[in-house]
Amino acid sequence: MELPKKNPLGLNAWNALEAHFQSIQEKSILDHFEEEPNRLNDFCLQWEQFYVDLSKNRFNTETQQLLHKLAEESGLSEAIEAYFGGGLINETEGRAVLHTALRDTVSTRIDVAGENVLTGIAAVKEKMKSFSDAVISGTWKGYSGKALTDIVNIGIGGSDLGPAMVTEALAYYKNHLNIHFISNVEGDHVREIIKPLNPETTLFVVVSKSFATQETLSNAITVRKWFLESASEEAISQHFVAVSTNVDAVTAFGIAPDNIFPMNDWVGGRFSLWSAVGLSICLSVGYPHFETFLNGAGGMDQHFKNSPFEKNIPVQLALLSIWYNNFWNAESEAIIPYTQYLRNLPAYLQQGIMESNGKSVDRNGKTVSYQTGTLIWGASGTNAQHAFFQLMHQGTKLIPADFIGFKESLYGETEHRQKLTANFIAQTEALMCGKTLEMVTKELQAQGLDETTIEKLAPFKVFEGNRPTNSIVIERLTPYNLGALIALYEHKIFVQGVIWNIFSYDQWGVELGKQLANIILSDFNGEQGHPHDKSTQNLIQKML
Repeated sequence: MELPKKNPLGLNAWNALEAHFQSIQEKSILDHFEEEPNRLNDFCLQWEQFYVDLSKNRFNTETQQLLHKLAEESGLSEAIEAYFGGGLINETEGRAVLHTALRDTVSTRIDVAGENVLTGIAAVKEKMKSFSDAVISGTWKGYSGKALTDIVNIGIGGSDLGPAMVTEALAYYKNHLNIHFISNVEGDHVREIIKPLNPETTLFVVVSKSFATQETLSNAITVRKWFLESASEEAISQHFVAVSTNVDAVTAFGIAPDNIFPMNDWVGGRFSLWSAVGLSICLSVGYPHFETFLNGAGGMDQHFKNSPFEKNIPVQLALLSIWYNNFWNAESEAIIPYTQYLRNLPAYLQQGIMESNGKSVDRNGKTVSYQTGTLIWGASGTNAQHAFFQLMHQGTKLIPADFIGFKESLYGETEHRQKLTANFIAQTEALMCGKTLEMVTKELQAQGLDETTIEKLAPFKVFEGNRPTNSIVIERLTPYNLGALIALYEHKIFVQGVIWNIFSYDQWGVELGKQLANIILSDFNGEQGHPHDKSTQNLIQKML
């Protein structure tokens, strides 16, 4: 099964949305509340411990109905079937897209090229469980007989961002092991991470599907040399494991075949934390919590797969994103989690969203004439309020935002939780309602200011309002709910890609820079004759 290949500009619903946009663009969110008495009930969704309020958006019931028609005409239902069924929907690489199979608790069989992939997934999970149990319990010893105390994940992109974000997000549930991450191909970065470590009690997890990624392999080689300054070659088998498909390269590195955790080519890097790439998560929080994390994602998978569009949280969020990107010309979206545990969620989602849907060629191989992808940015609240909220409140740009909040704090700090939650709610209210010149004038009069001062100062204190937000309220930050939250955004990416008629699961855009970097590296090593533009050639000479 392949994805449909429909140019959205040729769909009836797209043309209807363009006309509809002209008719409502001057209306405010507050106008929509006035005109739709049942708006709150109509635009709020509930799924398990998730409550999603979409009412503070610049759209109405007619908009939503037209967006649903757009999804239907785009062939979204058929695309979802191909997505979960193992269809080769990553056509440019000839691969299925089955990260969902890694957390599937419902199916008994999912075939790829005639093979039931669930059998292999179960075997890898069992290996991850056994290994993580042994390390956490201390039965897995280092070369000197000591139990391991530190874990270093060496990877980049999805092999780093996902595990790093999740281990930080689940810090409340972590065990005694210290988790570190090496990613950037920068010697200073590597040295700062390994400087305080004891080679006798440190385990290195090298994560690279090909075991040829320049950054990861360079860092692993540097770490290996450091380790061998105090240990023998034989000790590598007790301190290095790999997540990879390249058994020969991993073995040549010195890692024992038994210490290799396999990956599949139908799992893209930015969706790989559910696979053996999540080994550092297992080691940090233990396999039972990792399994619960998978189950949360699996639960969201079922919600996305089986819920009608009007009740489907990922579908609704994706359609709103398209509404703002393609009809309101909003270029970016902010993601604001109101918990410090998720401070790196925006950075993680930057890769997932921008690498997936940053495409300018459609599924027919034609250059698109409409906007795809969105710029993703954000930070944790309330820190974000003291950083970039000025732009969101009084700037000239329309920036839709997702606010993510939790009803319960993990440590039960009631006073802190109330203050955090008050800010979470207040910001969405302020962004929608703003503050009029009349309101500002009354406030300044109450302060006893004279009319001349008021007239001069008041314009600077006016808030236009009418800034759209989605509020995602979750009961508690648990492994299950975190898994569901990440899966929610994964499916949002998929829906957007289907409607924009692009391939979301390849990433050719990262290749050119890598190729040129290898050429310039050979220039540094004394090879000559590679043609460059004048600026690039000058920079090469400056950096030699």
